[in-house]
Amino acid sequence: MASPFEYALLRVVPRVERGEFINAGVVLYCQEARFLDARIYLDSERLRALHPELDPEIVRAHLEVARRVCVGGPEAGAIGRLPPVQRFGWLVAPRSTVVQPSPVHTGFTTGPEEDLNRLLRVMVHIPE
Repeated sequence: MASPFEYALLRVVPRVERGEFINAGVVLYCQEARFLDARIYLDSERLRALHPELDPEIVRAHLEVARRVCVGGPEAGAIGRLPPVQRFGWLVAPRSTVVQPSPVHTGFTTGPEEDLNRLLRVMVHIPE
């Protein structure tokens, strides 16, 4: 039986004042499956096209925070001790920083990990 899930894209906005962004990750939460995880993929060439001086490794480190928050525990700081639904809420809260979440979208899943991988492939990777 399919379970409802929520997801948001993680966007890199190198110059907030310009509003340009590239999708660089997906966070997916499925309460029924007790699933919260993120997949990250930063295309350095696309980032360089929007902001040649921005260091991709610094951006990757900021994106990696989302993955650590999904896993939870002490490595994720105070947020890591919250229940998964609250960690998801923190991850998708609006921000005006270089890494920003998209609006939250919903769907139904029989395999949250498979859907997370599919969303990364469809929404983040450049189509082949």
